[in-house]
Amino acid sequence: MTINIIRTSIFVLICLTNSFAQKSEQNIENNSLNNKENKNQNEPEKVLHAEPLFIDLIRDLGARKGEKEWNIGLGLTDNSDYDEYSALIEYEWAPADRLGLEVELPFSFYPSNHNGAAPGNNLNSLKLAAQYSFYVSKKYGMSMALGYIHEFELAEFRFYDDQTLIQGNVYNPFFITAKRLGNNFHSLLYTGPAISHHFESNTTDTSWQINSNIHYMISGTKNFIGIEVNKAIEKNNFDMVIRPQMRVAIAENLLIGIVTGIPISRENERLSSFLRLIYEPGHQKHTKSKK
Repeated sequence: MTINIIRTSIFVLICLTNSFAQKSEQNIENNSLNNKENKNQNEPEKVLHAEPLFIDLIRDLGARKGEKEWNIGLGLTDNSDYDEYSALIEYEWAPADRLGLEVELPFSFYPSNHNGAAPGNNLNSLKLAAQYSFYVSKKYGMSMALGYIHEFELAEFRFYDDQTLIQGNVYNPFFITAKRLGNNFHSLLYTGPAISHHFESNTTDTSWQINSNIHYMISGTKNFIGIEVNKAIEKNNFDMVIRPQMRVAIAENLLIGIVTGIPISRENERLSSFLRLIYEPGHQKHTKSKK
């Protein structure tokens, strides 16, 4: 089932990408989308970077005040004993130049539960995050940012009456660096520790996240194809998932992305698929007063 979903999704996105690429080549020269990001000299400098689709950024690197975005995600993971269906609702915005904030609600559902192996359905956590781009250089095609994600881990739905609603906290500081490699290739590294504090046992676990990305973006569009590699190191365990992905703009402010997950070293996780719908409401550009 998962393989058929992945094959169908990739075929559809390839067709859409080719269609939009042909239209773009007729009307757009060189990398006009990146030029558009910097056409207003009164706005702070910003470099266009390809944003990974599975573990995405809090806001664009070099975000400008007033930018905002809604995300809806749907996923399916084929585990050895049960299937996991995931969903997320996410809102991110920039209250100031280079500062991004985010609120996310991630859900997990388990329709099949062989031998009681699957956990219960739940709202996994309430995620609050901030990200600040401290370095943006159009000259070098490079941006850097620091950020922090705080998760309030929540109990399963079935235990809401019997347990404390908040089961623990996850503290996740992170660092991002992104570099354009010419006009079309984009590279990005996202890394940091995720420290989980479990209230019931009063213990902590630390997992180091190292997420590396390479994308090819079609000139003059937001369409790209690329690979996101998610790596996690915890004590003596090393997990890695390779996630080929595509993103296509189906309207000026509406994009769709599809991700396939191929685990390399996870014992129980098989193939997975993830779909992200991205909506960017229009925002008023601000100008700085001249003295």
